[in-house]
Formats: sequence, structure tokens, C-alpha cells
Amino acid sequence: MIKFDFTYTLSDNVANGLTYDEINSFEQQITNFLTRFDENKPGFVNAVLTRKWVDSVNELSDFIFTFDNIVVLGIGGSALGNIAIQNALRPFNWNSLSSEERNGYLRVFIVDNVDPDYLSSVLDCINPKTTLFNIISKSGTTAEPMANYLIVRSILETHGLDPKEHLIFTTDSEKGVLRRIGREEGIRMLEIPPDVGGRFSVLTPVGLLSAKAAGLDIEELIIGAREAYERTIKSSLWENPAALLATIHYLHYKKGRNISVMMAYSNKLYYLADWYRQLWAESLGKMYDNEGNRVNVGQTPVKALGAVDQHSQVQLYNEGPDDKIITFLRTEKFDREITIPKLHENEPELAYLGGKKLSTLLNSEQIGTQLALAKHGRPSLTVSFPQIDEYHIGQFFMYYELATAITGELFNINPYDQPGVELGKKITYALMGRAGFEEFNYTQNVQKRVEIE
Repeated sequence: MIKFDFTYTLSDNVANGLTYDEINSFEQQITNFLTRFDENKPGFVNAVLTRKWVDSVNELSDFIFTFDNIVVLGIGGSALGNIAIQNALRPFNWNSLSSEERNGYLRVFIVDNVDPDYLSSVLDCINPKTTLFNIISKSGTTAEPMANYLIVRSILETHGLDPKEHLIFTTDSEKGVLRRIGREEGIRMLEIPPDVGGRFSVLTPVGLLSAKAAGLDIEELIIGAREAYERTIKSSLWENPAALLATIHYLHYKKGRNISVMMAYSNKLYYLADWYRQLWAESLGKMYDNEGNRVNVGQTPVKALGAVDQHSQVQLYNEGPDDKIITFLRTEKFDREITIPKLHENEPELAYLGGKKLSTLLNSEQIGTQLALAKHGRPSLTVSFPQIDEYHIGQFFMYYELATAITGELFNINPYDQPGVELGKKITYALMGRAGFEEFNYTQNVQKRVEIE
């Protein structure tokens, strides 16, 4: 299992850290919550307790593996999990490898924005004739993937290609424009479970299709997640990673640490922090609690990369405001290893590196950063992967989804909605001329504009 080390979140080791009594005071509340939670499991849990979604992806294998590329068009929860999985579990040069070097598995491109330079650069890399496009939108109304879908569909038609032989829609099971078009045109479709929100959807067909296309073991992703859930439900507080993650972050927030930094000491794990940022921010940043009281709560998630950001952000973490709790991600086993050559042995500034492994240097830097933070009274915890594989990545996703749900309980807010996202969407619709949203064009309400050229 993934190892969680909470040593440097406690007052024994960090000034203004947490006491055991502070943490233990939430044990009964969390136990009661998890009992209710297990009796009324949310969709993201049910998704890993059934074979339905894995089987729905596996059933498309014969179709998927007729292509050389898959391009995923999504945004937010429809893309970030895909990006995290691909970067964690496939080599960084995966899309540069030949088909033979990839054992026939697909190159994977994930387009998660409407930047024309970005989309164009991806389209320049692929041949539409050998490319499968996966459009992900539960509602079918999300402007960004829908705009990119229209562009891609036009390209397919311009090349004389049958869209239904190059498209998969991943969308709501019953309603929405993608479901309607898919039914009318015979386009293959995958379901997003109706009770799973985007940021919790990585272990549904939303994330599983691109994983399957890249030759990853989607069964192991689910097994890891399922075992993480079972441990969470069955374990007492101090044996329960998700419960401790929630309690410790909540208590440090109450001490004024309203920023949560996730700092990966592995480039492969770096994009897990992107996935975490949406999960934590969108779930827990809320104006109102469950009784309708205005509370404006939420912990701001920040990502960082070790050792890179030791040279950009750690100065702030050590000596700036004491408003952060830091989570380190590390792996005990890298896929590849490089030994530093023994050169310049008469130069002590260089000689000590000779014969050491790069992985040893990187993980030593993580420990060094953590100990320096502790000396400055700054709390941190560590998530250690025995190795980076499907099983442990599945565990990570589930532990943090569960920690988010538990933290929502502690804040007394709804972690599953996102009302603060909707107004910006409506204003965008108005600016783009979508009928029915004219009242949201607030540009005419600006009292005084200040612009400088």
C-alpha cells in the first residue's frame, strides 16, 4: 500500500503543530460519518465496486486498437485525471515512440483548453485517418470541448472520413446533445455514471478509455482504488490515511494554514498535483455551509515540483507566512536509474556525488526540504509510492477522493457541487451569443474602464 507519514504535522516535531488530543477529538464524528457514507455510497465509490465501467471500456478494444492515436477533448475533471494517469504511467517520450516500440498501443494526446496555438500543435502531430477522438462532456454543453469537437468533426468531414468511425462520446447515459447526436448517427458512446461529478470521475470511463488505449492495466487501477476504500471504511482513525488526511488538513486550516501545497519529488507524480488542485479547490471552496450560513471556507491548493521548486518556492515556504501545509509525493522505486560518474575526484565540491544514484539525490533533497521546513516550524506530510504503477495510482485517487468527502463533513459543506463555477460559464455564453443568456452580459455594467496601452 501507499505509505503516509504524518510525523511532521504534529506538535512533537513542528512548532504550532497538532496534538494527538486535537486529532482524536474528531474520531467519533468521522466514524459516524463513514458509517453513513458506507450505507449510502456516492457514485465515485460505487464506480469501483462494480465491473460495469471497466467492461464497457474493454468492449471497445477491437475498435480502439485499429487506430494509432487517441485525442481526448475535455476540460477540468474530463481531462486532469487522464493527464495524471498518462504522465505517471507512460514514459515522457511515449508519443515519440514508433508503433512497434509502443507494442501497438496508441499515442495519447489530451487537449484541455481552447488555445488555438495549443490545439493546432496537437492536430499537426496526427493523421485524422489513423486517429480516434474521444469527446468528454457529461452535459454536452461545456463550451471548450464542444468547440474543439466542432473543429475536429469539420476536419474529419473535410478529409472525407465517416465521423462515427473516428469518434467516441463519453457523456450522460440519457440526456444531452452528445447523447442525442450519438443516437441519431450511430456514434459509439461511453457513459459517465449519473451520480459522479467530473472531478471524481477519473476511475470511470472518463479516465479508463485513454488508459486502456495506452496499454495500461485498468483492472489494477480499480483494484487499488477498491482496496483503499475498504481500508478507509474498516480502519480506526490512526490506521486510516483518508481520515487523517482530512482531519490534519482541517485542523491546520483552523490554525491559519489555508494553503495546501502538493510537492512531487518525481516528474511522473507531478500531474497528480494538478488533479488534486481541482478536487480540493472545487470541492471545498464554498460560500455557504449546509445550513445556508455564509462561511467562505476553503484551502487553496498549490502544486510544486522537487527539486526544481526548491530554487523558486521553498524560500517562501520556510520564511514567508506560516499559512501552508505541504504534502510531499515521492517514489521508492524509479522505472530507470542513472549513476553519477566518478569524475573530478580531486574536487570535494563534486567528488561526493560520484557513484551515487540520481534517485538517491532526489529523495535526499525531499528529506532535506522536509527537515528544513520542520526547523522553521512549517508542517508537512509525505505520501510514498513503493513504485509508480496502476495499483498504487488507483489507491492515490481513491484516498484523496475519500479525504475530500470527509473534509467536507468537517467543514459542514457540500463537497459535490460547484455553484461558483456556473456564473462565469453563463457570462461566457452571453459573450459568445448563446440564446437565453443575454441577461448575463455584464460588460455594459462597468462604471469606469481603466486601460493602458
